[in-house]
Amino acid sequence: MSDNLDDLVGQLGGELPDDLVQRAVTHRSFAYENGGLPTNERLEFLGDSVLGLVVTEELYRRHPDLPEGQLAKLRAAVVNSRALAEVARTLGIGRYLRLGRGEEASGGRDKSSILADALEALLGAVYIARGLEPTRSVIHELFEPLLEAAASLGAGLDWKTSLQELAASRSLGVPEYHVSESGPDHAKTFHATAVLAGQPAGEGDGRSKKEAEQRAAEQAWTALSPLVPDDAVPDDAVPGDPVSDARTS
Repeated sequence: MSDNLDDLVGQLGGELPDDLVQRAVTHRSFAYENGGLPTNERLEFLGDSVLGLVVTEELYRRHPDLPEGQLAKLRAAVVNSRALAEVARTLGIGRYLRLGRGEEASGGRDKSSILADALEALLGAVYIARGLEPTRSVIHELFEPLLEAAASLGAGLDWKTSLQELAASRSLGVPEYHVSESGPDHAKTFHATAVLAGQPAGEGDGRSKKEAEQRAAEQAWTALSPLVPDDAVPDDAVPGDPVSDARTS
């Protein structure tokens, strides 16, 4: 754990009260082991709401012709545990977390759920200290790549649903997932292969089975997507490969 929070605060656009930042990175496991300190859960609750508001408003403005259901899918592409955890990793939030001994030993510094919660708590802290407009600026800076990409993500980051819908439209059957795991119990990694019509269509790695499957589905969906131009099909595409056939149909 790093006690110097200056670098983290700097990435969030300026100064924040020390006690507020400390609370934002305090997991309940640490609070429990240290006499019931305040946790980051209230700030997380606030930050989740502010993030949802800013992202929803931005998507509403960027996509004036989309219906409510599609906007909800785009929002899910940006505001979800996996996406938030990746943003948290780019900020290096893991090394600042205050964790209990059990969470520390089980790899809590890189758990997606803990990282996502801490990022939301930090956004809550920014909102408390600076107000909505400065918080909006921070969110736009951190989430702009996801906002830009959201429109091309099918059903958002629920890639398994997206792939199932796309496979059905191409008469490729229901996707299957073959998953293997490696590493010690406290730091397992998973590798998934998405299979369509008996052929591998995408692969992905993750810190959980679900994450690996989602990444495999993402790769398969991208390969199958009608958004991929015909000239992007690799020269060595094998006839009879469901991915190759679908992309050239």
